[in-house]
Amino acid sequence: MASTLRDPKDLLVDRAKRQMDDFFGDSGLTTRQKLALTCRIAHDGGHDSGLAGQISARGQKPGTYYTQRLGLGFDEITEDNLLLVDEDLEVLEGEGMPNPANRFHSWIYREREDVNCIIHTHSLHTAALAMLEVPLVVSQMDTTPLYDDCAFLKEWPGVPVGNEEGEIISAALGDKRAIILAHHGQLATGATIEEACNLAMLIERAARLQLLAMAAGTIQPLDPELAREAHDWTSTDRRSKANFAYYARKALRNHPDCVNGQVAV
Repeated sequence: MASTLRDPKDLLVDRAKRQMDDFFGDSGLTTRQKLALTCRIAHDGGHDSGLAGQISARGQKPGTYYTQRLGLGFDEITEDNLLLVDEDLEVLEGEGMPNPANRFHSWIYREREDVNCIIHTHSLHTAALAMLEVPLVVSQMDTTPLYDDCAFLKEWPGVPVGNEEGEIISAALGDKRAIILAHHGQLATGATIEEACNLAMLIERAARLQLLAMAAGTIQPLDPELAREAHDWTSTDRRSKANFAYYARKALRNHPDCVNGQVAV
């Protein structure tokens, strides 16, 4: 006989969180493997734009981070061809050169100690929204992890290869986890690679939903209190790990070459 049908919502939420703690832990993947998988996930999720965009994650030593080699598309990244660079974009491990636009990653990592992964892409629908100089509007349950968590940079600072762009973008991001860059694209961050990957996938879907809704009528707002509740419920570390594991399994089925040997996620 059911024993929880009269339990209050907060009790059920706590129970679900405890269950997720039990069932969804760390995958055991290395930083390189997670980053390579993220590149493939992003490619398959509509973030492909030739050689545009950078994905990075902090290295073990302060002031270092992993990123992809310029000249390779997201669908060509493996755990072996990633670069380890310092804040000056000098290569410490690997062969080739990083994208010069990675410079603003150095600025964000300096400004945000809580950020351990950055995903910047020119995904189709976020780029279309950026062309309109319109901020992201979160008005659907699935996209609530971005509620009040996506900044907007209205003034395009130009090609982001200078320190000026790093200062502008990091300041515009502020304490948010994501940002729409007008006339440019999107940027998502996370305390973990899993979190950043999930937000990058989500922001592209949110932009697509917004464009569809704008074309059909007037977007109606969410109740702020309920939206914040949903934001917090969908933004836990365990949910990030569960979502990433699903994306990673799909990526491994399509791109088993991105990691060495067999991995379990």
